[in-house]
Amino acid sequence: MTAEPSARTTAPARPVYAERLRIPWFAWVAGPAVAALLAAEIWLGGTGLRAWVPFAVLLPVSLLLLWRTDRIRVAVTATEFQVDDARLPLDVIADVVPLDADGKREVLGVGSHPLAFVVQRPWIKGAVQVLLDDPADPTPFWVVSTRHPVELATALLRPRS
Repeated sequence: MTAEPSARTTAPARPVYAERLRIPWFAWVAGPAVAALLAAEIWLGGTGLRAWVPFAVLLPVSLLLLWRTDRIRVAVTATEFQVDDARLPLDVIADVVPLDADGKREVLGVGSHPLAFVVQRPWIKGAVQVLLDDPADPTPFWVVSTRHPVELATALLRPRS
């Protein structure tokens, strides 16, 4: 009997920095409450399908939207910067600027570059601006919300030092 070669599985690289961009706790209460209010307005004492379909549709949809919004992850591994499904090799990062609320507003304001990659959450005050040095990529920089801009900037710049 011959043994088949075992398939090698590579474990994902352990993150140097990891954060989840969670929504505030009260959004989990307010979202379904607004959906229930809207469903009640559609219902307004009607009978038949109008009595239950708005609740059966709007409440699960509100929870699905909240879950989808709550799942964004930011991580820095030894080789890349990960924001949800986007990946950026650390060797193309030219500089990282930690931003407070005013800096974030300025970077994302009127003078913002239209090709910038932005993952912005309005309930998170801080952010980082990651300046890129990749001639093959038209994206000039990334702006990513974070609750710990200095720590994320340090983690992104650590491989260079």
